[in-house]
Amino acid sequence: MFKKAERKQARLRLALAGPSGSGKTYSALQMAKGLGGRIAVIDTEHGSASLYADIADFDVTELHAPYSPERYIEAIKAAERAGYDVLIIDSYSHEWTGPGGCLEINDQIAKAKYKGNTWSAWNETTPRHRSLTDKILTSPLHIICTMRSKTETVQGEGKKILKLGMKSEQREGCEYEMTVVLDLVHDGNMAVASKDRTKLFKQPELITPETGQRLLAWLNDGRSQATQADDAVADALDKMPLAETMQELHGLYSAAYRQAQGYPDALAKLTEAKDKRKTELAQLEGVA
Repeated sequence: MFKKAERKQARLRLALAGPSGSGKTYSALQMAKGLGGRIAVIDTEHGSASLYADIADFDVTELHAPYSPERYIEAIKAAERAGYDVLIIDSYSHEWTGPGGCLEINDQIAKAKYKGNTWSAWNETTPRHRSLTDKILTSPLHIICTMRSKTETVQGEGKKILKLGMKSEQREGCEYEMTVVLDLVHDGNMAVASKDRTKLFKQPELITPETGQRLLAWLNDGRSQATQADDAVADALDKMPLAETMQELHGLYSAAYRQAQGYPDALAKLTEAKDKRKTELAQLEGVA
């Protein structure tokens, strides 16, 4: 069941977080230049990205409220269909805190269906947010997300205010999905890594096109995506006939599906095996 771990060729999933004026859009465009290829920007900041048209060649679509997960997903799909290589989502925070974003959606659902119980409403809101997360993770594009952040503080002894660091305006834990998370600070617009799977950001640095080039070299230093997809499907095909529950089966299928997107033959084999085991499990449940 175990095999030697090795890093695989991948697409970039990077978050740039920082307060207003810290250079998130500018830094994202600089990095995108280094990654190379055609650049697209989803702009929720009222045209702010276009102010930097002189530093990079890119296309932009302005996304206005409501900032629902579904509208972000459609914009990402449009960028994929148009054949872009790099997508900047500027800003990812609006999907969470903006008008029509998840926090507002959840309040509306709570009032309409759960007598104001926002906790229960998350049963409907979370899957919608998760759909956007999954789309970002499975997209064939390099994706850079900018996120607004603010300094998180607490009151210590003697009413002294203590700074705990930066807190992004997105769902808690969103950084776990990213390859790299860089926090931008006002002082010189320097980037400091709060998460870095690449081990490229050991010191604070100013983001330039060379930063994107370094990331691209790291991303390409692995096996081809086709090989990665074949291995993921083969592994799932071995395990799915042994799945004991529908939940386990779905987990195996989903993990392999993400890797196999864009490879119709592999997806067909994967779906066939999933449907066969699903039927078998249903029959076993019927007998029980």
